Amino acid sequence: MKKVTKFLLNKIPRPMLIKMSIWARPLIYKFYKGDQFYDPIDGRSYRKFLPYGYGKQRENALSPGTLSLERHRQMWLYLQNETSFFTKNAKVLHIAPEQEFLRKFKRMKNLNYISADLFSPIVDVKADILDLPFPDDSFDIIFCNHVLEHIEDDAKAMSELYRVMRPGGWGIFQVPMRNSLEKTYEDFTITDPKERQKHFGQYDHVRWYGMDYFERLRKAGFTTEPNFYSQNFSDEEIKRFGLSRNEILPVVFKK
Repeated sequence: MKKVTKFLLNKIPRPMLIKMSIWARPLIYKFYKGDQFYDPIDGRSYRKFLPYGYGKQRENALSPGTLSLERHRQMWLYLQNETSFFTKNAKVLHIAPEQEFLRKFKRMKNLNYISADLFSPIVDVKADILDLPFPDDSFDIIFCNHVLEHIEDDAKAMSELYRVMRPGGWGIFQVPMRNSLEKTYEDFTITDPKERQKHFGQYDHVRWYGMDYFERLRKAGFTTEPNFYSQNFSDEEIKRFGLSRNEILPVVFKK
């Protein structure tokens, strides 16, 4: 059963899995119901989380109910514990939205929530991150997670995100990072999908970000520092929430 689960999770794209999980949730919850793990996004407890990973499998990474990964649950906990996101009125731009977040955020009465992407059929606005169709200083909050690693000219993308964020605004820009890298590893001559998988961890990625990611964000105008938010939790909580202790949450601000 474990091998079958791993095969399906790696062969079926997560967006499709999320769509399938919406109608299957009652059955999924009944099968995985327990008290060992807790998903803060749906507020439910499970006997286990599922393994996930394109290469080496990470145990207890994928929540059965929301199909959230470690980074999604970390972001949710940050929003819940450290911000007024769920209560204060705000205009929000979400680039290439995660489907579970999209579903929940669109229901929130305090948000003027706009989703955007160049290819996704589920977003509000078809938009190229290199040329966003919004006026300057439009949004209080911007989410742009696991997008920039696909973009060769990430400096231009960052400058566009900065342009459309209002002064006093903030955002979360998660990317695949290797904390052991001082400098980002990128090579645009590598175009073969198999070679990109080998070098960058995924067939459509163009880089692995290193710790200089934050300097790139600062060059675009943002104020930011590495935020190891998961380390605010105890070892027991990290295990229960299914977090990664050393994963960085890139929170940015515009003064």
